[in-house]
Amino acid sequence: MPHDITLIATLTAGFVLAFGLGLLANRLRLPPLVGYLLAGIAVGPFTPGYVADGGLAGQLAEIGVILLMFGVGLHFSFADLMAVRSVAIPGAVGQIVLATAIGMGMTWLWGWPLGAGLVLGLSLSVASTVVLLKALEERNAVETPNGRIAVGWLIVEDLAMVLALVLLPALAGVLGGKVPDAAQASGGGGLLLSLAVTLAKVGAFLALVMFLGPRLLPGLLRRVARTGSRELFTLAVLAIALGIAFGSAKLFGVSFALGAFFAGMVLNESELSHKAATSSLPLQDAFAVLFFVSVGMLFDPGVLVRAPGKVAAVVGVIVLGKSLVALGIVLLLRFPLSTAITVSAALAQIGEFSFILAGLGVSHGLLSNEGMSLVLAGAILSITLNPLVFHLADRAAAWLRAHPDTQRRWEAPGEKKFAALQAELDAVRAQAEEKAAAHRTFTPQELVERFPLFDGLTPEQREVLLLHFHRQDAPPGERIIRAGDQADAVFFISAGEVEVRVGEQRIKLGGGDFFGEMALLSGQPRSADVTAVDFTELLVLDRRDFREFLRKYPELRGQVAALAERRQEMNRVLQAEAGEEAG
Repeated sequence: MPHDITLIATLTAGFVLAFGLGLLANRLRLPPLVGYLLAGIAVGPFTPGYVADGGLAGQLAEIGVILLMFGVGLHFSFADLMAVRSVAIPGAVGQIVLATAIGMGMTWLWGWPLGAGLVLGLSLSVASTVVLLKALEERNAVETPNGRIAVGWLIVEDLAMVLALVLLPALAGVLGGKVPDAAQASGGGGLLLSLAVTLAKVGAFLALVMFLGPRLLPGLLRRVARTGSRELFTLAVLAIALGIAFGSAKLFGVSFALGAFFAGMVLNESELSHKAATSSLPLQDAFAVLFFVSVGMLFDPGVLVRAPGKVAAVVGVIVLGKSLVALGIVLLLRFPLSTAITVSAALAQIGEFSFILAGLGVSHGLLSNEGMSLVLAGAILSITLNPLVFHLADRAAAWLRAHPDTQRRWEAPGEKKFAALQAELDAVRAQAEEKAAAHRTFTPQELVERFPLFDGLTPEQREVLLLHFHRQDAPPGERIIRAGDQADAVFFISAGEVEVRVGEQRIKLGGGDFFGEMALLSGQPRSADVTAVDFTELLVLDRRDFREFLRKYPELRGQVAALAERRQEMNRVLQAEAGEEAG
């Protein structure tokens, strides 16, 4: 039996300390993320006691980055972003530029080189979407216009940082960092060639993923889900996330983060995206914790003693500088002060993208370990202070409401644009609801519960069954089933109405009813004509899937026989009544 337990020790120390310190942070009404970072500091090389394996922790952290970015892609909403584009796009871009410039100016005063200043400035310019969503959820403000503006703003920041992750390695040489081998080999044209090659690889990767992904991945995921194995489905989600991320890095030179983000975006279009997110969430959470622990291991607490002024300056840029810049930009865009306050509070912290960007800067020789420690110190302190910042923002909003004259003075100039944006948000929501209503069907659970045959199934078995259904539309007058045809499917009516004709007898069936099962169960030809009376939406379960399901659950065979006998008796009665009327 092998005795090298380095991996086990690293995982155990990370999880146990992260749990304890995360719980403590939660008790202190701080984000648990603060506890995870402190756990990393506790097992890092800069503190006494046990030191976790930094190499292993770094690789586990990469998995955390992949799953984090995969989750971001799964929840990315292009429609919501477009609804708030008038403030989120120019605001986020302007804020990133100004905050980065402030950071670079600060590092210029410290005597740092250009590349280090750029990386630090970019790291300080982007806030944590995770921390923001937690703060908005605690205030039930995620779906409010101001909350959606703040989320859209941070989505633009995330996309900008994805671009930065792509371009930074190509620009490392000119910024004073490590020059990629391809750039060294190309001589004086290294920068342009490196940029061209990088962009070409990224373009090829995006074309391949966005063209083939929607055609292959949702179908693959659906096919796996139809097996009914939760383990296989979870493995499929992980294989897609990790496989695309790893393949993008090895084949196209694209970062793991970018590959995972677009893998999530592709699966976001699948009807199983919610199930994919649910299946990957436990592992995503676990490895995200390890990511933050590994980041904490890089933090040298001694920087708080050696350079307290620099730490204070970094925190000042994050909590005050970025917030004031965002406040001014929102007001310049002629939006209300209340919107500006919400956005500025949302930006008064940094998080996961800052760590990823700073780590990339360190790996390319652009940012020193001291710079990384400053970023980490700024993150820990700003996340710790963020609940207080939001509390002050809430107090400011309450003060405005208590002073109507002042509120009108600051809110009136932006009321027109805010009303237009709110109308667009309402239109997007109404369009989504209308689309959902147009495709309104009974949920799989509702339909199966209406089918007596499957009353005894567990919720998991019902979920698997419904993955076998496919949709079919029938306009008025279309004959769905003809008497004498061979049985090939059973039909569930999700919307509309059909007429079943047995001889001269006619029966109307509506939403939630089903038909076609008797011939399928008995193996005999169809005994009735079924015609759509209205525009009808059907969910269809074909014969092969139906019989495969019965094979998996043989206990249903008795119910199948009983149901077939009852249906046959009903048809005999109808046919007899029709014969009596004819006589």
